[in-house]
Amino acid sequence: MAVSKQYKEFVAELFSCIGPVRVRSMFGGAGVFAPLEDGDVMFGLIARETIYLKADETNLADFESEGRQPFTYGREGRKSSMSYYEMPERLYDDSEELAEWARKSLNVAISSRRKQGRKKQRRT
Repeated sequence: MAVSKQYKEFVAELFSCIGPVRVRSMFGGAGVFAPLEDGDVMFGLIARETIYLKADETNLADFESEGRQPFTYGREGRKSSMSYYEMPERLYDDSEELAEWARKSLNVAISSRRKQGRKKQRRT
């Protein structure tokens, strides 16, 4: 199910606490991107009008302590998960704390992109 234009606008406004963001449709959901000098980086994911934020070992404990689950896709018995975890609902009402979580996820996304770039360089 596609993410509505209104929800995309809501999410862009919600994350304006960290600066301008772009919300782009993709695969029936949407990605939340921060514009950087070397290109946009995706730090959030929207599926079924639920927001998921990028996670790794630096911020995963934050999500786990809140009982948040990773984004999964696929059919029963063949589900896969991604490194995006459901955003705690209380962050919708606390722009300062939301900004902290969003910045951490943005840093994870930037770090992940750098690691991927290094892997590509080694292959060539």
